[in-house]
Amino acid sequence: MVADEKVRVHCAGRTDTGVHGFAQIVHFDAPAARSAKSWILGTNANLPADIRVHWAVVVPDTFHARFSAIARRYRYVIANTAVRPALLGGRVSWARRPLDEGLMQAEAGNLLGERDFSAFRAAACQSTTPMRNVHAIEVSRRGVLVLIDIKANAFLHHMVRNIAGALMAVGDGRQPPGWLSQLMAGRDRTAAADTAPPDGLYLVEVEYPAQFELPATPHGSWLLG
Repeated sequence: MVADEKVRVHCAGRTDTGVHGFAQIVHFDAPAARSAKSWILGTNANLPADIRVHWAVVVPDTFHARFSAIARRYRYVIANTAVRPALLGGRVSWARRPLDEGLMQAEAGNLLGERDFSAFRAAACQSTTPMRNVHAIEVSRRGVLVLIDIKANAFLHHMVRNIAGALMAVGDGRQPPGWLSQLMAGRDRTAAADTAPPDGLYLVEVEYPAQFELPATPHGSWLLG
């Protein structure tokens, strides 16, 4: 083992099974003195093929991967095609009905700011409050791919996937414009859309105060638009 003993790691956030973490940040108390290069090469040599460490730096004792984060950004990727894609299986969500990304963007505006997101909170969510602050949300199209980018101070359990499900319901005409505003006001999860599949969800950025001087993390979202 690189550390000579077991270590306890702390992550910036948890992701559901099937969700992709291109920019996960992890910290631990190092029991052994190693160079940054040794931590990277040694750790990667012992990880499975679908997990890689990009960088390692020494941080002050005040840093915590989860609690020091000031914002997180997710990208939800939807293949808007008549036939379910084969080569991107497990890496994108799929919507057979045509999606109006302009209408979805207009609906997304109802989610900005510090709001009560009870309508988009999983029943198993353990957060003590449904309040979250959404800094930005953008819906765009790149060919057959529809992308939902959302940045917030933090997220509730299934929050992004529930938002994606609701936006798709408006985008394909199953629900009328203004529906997300009604859901936010009603704060009733049972009145909202189904939770979108995890396949299309990517953690693409975790933001920390500049004082920690962390390296930029390749977020990998260029792979899908």
